[in-house]
Amino acid sequence: MAKGRKNGLYSGISEELSALMRTGWADTERHDLRLGEQAPYAARRRASLSARFPGERLVIPSGNLKVRSNDDSYPFRPYSGYVHTAGDQARDGALVLEPRADGGHDAFCYQLPRDSRDNDEFWTGATAELWMGRRRSLAESELVLGLPCRDVRTAADDLAAASGAPSRIVRGLDPSLEAAVTTDEERDAELEEVLADLRLVKDDWEIAELRKAVDSTVRGFTDVIGELSRAIASSERWIEGTFFRRARLEGNAVGYGSICAAGEHATIMHWTDNDGPVRPGDLLLLDAGVETHTLYTADVTRTLPISGTFTPLQRKVYDAVYAAQEAGMAAVKPGAAYRDFHEASQRYLAAQLVEWGFIVGPADRAYELGLQRRFTMAGTGHMLGLDVHDCAQARNEEYVDGVLEPGMVLTVEPGLYFQPDDLTVPEEWRGIGVRIEDDLVVTDDGHENLSAGLPRSADDVEAWMARFAG
Repeated sequence: MAKGRKNGLYSGISEELSALMRTGWADTERHDLRLGEQAPYAARRRASLSARFPGERLVIPSGNLKVRSNDDSYPFRPYSGYVHTAGDQARDGALVLEPRADGGHDAFCYQLPRDSRDNDEFWTGATAELWMGRRRSLAESELVLGLPCRDVRTAADDLAAASGAPSRIVRGLDPSLEAAVTTDEERDAELEEVLADLRLVKDDWEIAELRKAVDSTVRGFTDVIGELSRAIASSERWIEGTFFRRARLEGNAVGYGSICAAGEHATIMHWTDNDGPVRPGDLLLLDAGVETHTLYTADVTRTLPISGTFTPLQRKVYDAVYAAQEAGMAAVKPGAAYRDFHEASQRYLAAQLVEWGFIVGPADRAYELGLQRRFTMAGTGHMLGLDVHDCAQARNEEYVDGVLEPGMVLTVEPGLYFQPDDLTVPEEWRGIGVRIEDDLVVTDDGHENLSAGLPRSADDVEAWMARFAG
């Protein structure tokens, strides 16, 4: 949490000022609040979590503010497992599942209550309500979350005094709560794994939120196309700012640092400096996603010819990536192994690289040895949801070694990246990077491409740019 300033202009608070500040405030308690839209879904998720750990106390903190620099904090982003099971985004909170004798749990939520107007806490200090904005009262949170709520300032003492059941806590989020719980790393890691496992299959509400995120992202990409001429006149920063404006207008923010990579920057997988030139004749690789107000994020990539049309060589690379994505997407269906879409895309690209003479074949051998990875770099996709790389702590047998089920949401994003200093390819190939990424939900009979509103084929991309480019 941010420290107070050492060199503040005021040395203290007079009794008269303190008395003045404590008087004359209206009662702003809200009695019109209703159960939150997410609350029934969160309750079902808690029931699933409870069934995995009968007789054990579970503590899932939301997290604390983190210092960016000096007394300035980063914007708060709660732990995704807390959001998923509590339906809440408050800082300094914690969901607790207290075991019952029947094997179930009673759930309640520790929250930071409103600052009292009976002392100076509501207007002094960097995290006071008059500085950071009004919080919900505990009674208001109970109405919205459908959970009993307690004052988090007693949580550490409560947990330290708790007995009669073993405890688990998600580590690395709240040091004071972690210190109060007697447990061990292995058991706590298992809790985090299960929380990630629970997010692998999305419910209808989550899929609707992801649909909102993707739809806003489609509009953000279209915004960028309309302002390419301004980006050419400035830099990649114009593209980043253009997309960010849409993300803030329609959602919470971007779900991850936008990759606005023009020219040879497109060969850098996670280029987020976004300070390079945008030149006609080069490609722009735009990887960006809007995060909704409920913190579900899209993750979409398009590679665009800045001048509006691909050169023959750019189109050759683009068409290969497009065909690899088509092969990968065809493998996304219920009952398929999770790895199938990755293997389908990578095998296609390995064969293409052998045909071009960039790696030694035959293609099957090249793939088994992973030789294509010099030019494909990463895997072909990942789960998507509250985190851009969702369920990252899930067990391998449930995720990468698992089977696709209806309700899973994942990206398919093959790419080819020819580094500007790679002497193993002809000079004209160097500096070309192409990635195409879409967000798919597994359905009962196949999949739905949530980001189908954005063109994918080279011809369709050129037609789209001709229509919207400013």
